[in-house]
Amino acid sequence: MSTENGNCQIEFIHKENVNAVITAMETDDVLFQVAELLKAFGDPTRIKIIHALSFSELCVCDLACLLNMSSSAVSHQLRVLRGQKIVQYRKDGKNAIYFLADPHMAKLLGLGLEHAMG
Repeated sequence: MSTENGNCQIEFIHKENVNAVITAMETDDVLFQVAELLKAFGDPTRIKIIHALSFSELCVCDLACLLNMSSSAVSHQLRVLRGQKIVQYRKDGKNAIYFLADPHMAKLLGLGLEHAMG
């Protein structure tokens, strides 16, 4: 039973539920990696970059123009996203063309957009 503030009125551990959850939960290492990934998603500029790259591959200059930012500021954010394996790039002559590392990134962004708009 709960009070209006969301706390239990009595302390009682539901051992079957707790044991089932312990068995189902991922390891601390995996959950840490997820937290780090979601941290990278926690910046509005990085979200804009991910959103833009969900439509098309873009070079640093394209992203800087699109976001009205300097190339060095965009490069800094891309470094964070690369570190979390959210984006990758390929060289095209003297340009670095960025793209989403895998389809999960677009799905994760899509879930966030649904939550925000729904």
